[in-house]
Amino acid sequence: MIMRIEDIFQYLPHRYPFLLIDRVTEMKEMEYLKGYKNITFNEPQFTGHFPDHPIMPGVMIIEAMAQATGILAFKSSASKPNENSIYYLVGVDNCRFRQPTVPGDRLDFHVQVVSTKRGVWKFNAETHVDGKLIASADLMCAEREVV
Repeated sequence: MIMRIEDIFQYLPHRYPFLLIDRVTEMKEMEYLKGYKNITFNEPQFTGHFPDHPIMPGVMIIEAMAQATGILAFKSSASKPNENSIYYLVGVDNCRFRQPTVPGDRLDFHVQVVSTKRGVWKFNAETHVDGKLIASADLMCAEREVV
């Protein structure tokens, strides 16, 4: 299942400059999602991180992987975000960064469902650039009421 940006808008509340998924290229509900983000020099984080040697902040790579898990969780539960509830990133374990990501790279995400119980989802997440693993983490997300 391919999801273009218009489709992604329906499943994530994020918008520019914090929407970090450009496209979903493959997905099997309750199992996995693959997608990507193109990194371009005109993104706002590069004006300060770092101006003479721009690299994508690691926390934004984690956030991008978490957004991929959000899409997978919403699609798997046949629901969409609304004014009453949202999925939050509630845990990051075993996070590793293996090389910097720079403008011109394409971040390819692969997230897999490990388990889900009472609205809490656990995922394995990986990010690749040109087929090479550059980041990985175990992520936990939970659906919560918006207060």
